[in-house]
Amino acid sequence: MKPVKPPLSLTRRDLLTHTIELSAAGVVLAWGFGIMGARETQARWVPQPPGALSATHDMARFLAACSRCGQCVTACPYKTLRLASPNDPAPTGTPFFMPRETPCYLCHDMPCVKACPTGALDPALEKIEDARMGVALVDPASCLSFQGLRCEVCYRECPESDKTIVLDPLSRGLSKHAMLRPVIKPEKCTGCGICEKVCPTDKAAIRIVDRESALGQIGAHYRLGWLADDDPKNQRNEAPGSIKTPNEESSQNALESLKNMEALR
Repeated sequence: MKPVKPPLSLTRRDLLTHTIELSAAGVVLAWGFGIMGARETQARWVPQPPGALSATHDMARFLAACSRCGQCVTACPYKTLRLASPNDPAPTGTPFFMPRETPCYLCHDMPCVKACPTGALDPALEKIEDARMGVALVDPASCLSFQGLRCEVCYRECPESDKTIVLDPLSRGLSKHAMLRPVIKPEKCTGCGICEKVCPTDKAAIRIVDRESALGQIGAHYRLGWLADDDPKNQRNEAPGSIKTPNEESSQNALESLKNMEALR
């Protein structure tokens, strides 16, 4: 017959000790979650998968929708995507990639988007060419082509060369060779990062950066007078009739001047 264990009895000191230990553990957990929350708001920008809601500058919506399940990471055939750990630059648990290490190879069937169960990777994205994970930016100070050397690696390797990256020839005076400088067309750039991956400089002279930080906005009130009014470059979300053509504005100014002259008589 097994001996019966006496009932557990806690002295007042033991109870106080356990209470202090549990309180300390709670403080540590709260501190840890606080740091994770702070990291989500302070994490530096890195590219995220195609269709990520964060690409539309709505990081809060992306963080709310992403369940950190990792299914997009598993679905990626190139092992481009990874889930962020607390030491990574992305919000903890969210998918991201480092173009210099492994870029997005623009799968036409977009398995990562299809694998996402919550819509954090927008299912409305139908063509990989319409993805906007970031935008390429060239550093002229370190780009070999800007130094007069022949390179053009980013141009040759870009999946959409002559659409996203074009070469701008610049005469070098007495030299027989022109500088062929890479120029990015941001409206076509997917932000895949293949150009950053293949750049031969020690530190990539072309990088994928946040579109919101890198690109300006001309403003709806500016008119490009040498283009037709219905040209897309003159259609910048202005309200109908809110901006007058130069002729309309001149006519209105002339009428106001006549009225002022008549009022002075």
